[in-house]
Amino acid sequence: NDPEATSRTIDKEGWLHTGDIGYIDDDDELFIVDRLKELIKYKGFQVAPAELEALLLAHPEISDAAVVGMKDEDAGEVPVAFVMKSEKSQATEDEIKQYISKQ
Repeated sequence: NDPEATSRTIDKEGWLHTGDIGYIDDDDELFIVDRLKELIKYKGFQVAPAELEALLLAHPEISDAAVVGMKDEDAGEVPVAFVMKSEKSQATEDEIKQYISKQ
């Protein structure tokens, strides 16, 4: 819990600043259409969200994925993945993390 780091990422209105460009349509559905920046800077390394997304999408029980960077005081940024599991998926969050760590 770091209120200062949180305040840099989530504004006073509750918006999470991810560096993505999107819109909400008339049905209140959110669409992410582009990125303001293409790299996540994690502990001095540059990580491409698209590469992590490709790894996630190679998992047989994941139907869609998006990865964004979230500011982190120690690491600079950390990748955060939003995953849509396939309809009959039984995969857990920990199983998906283990899958990615082995790639």
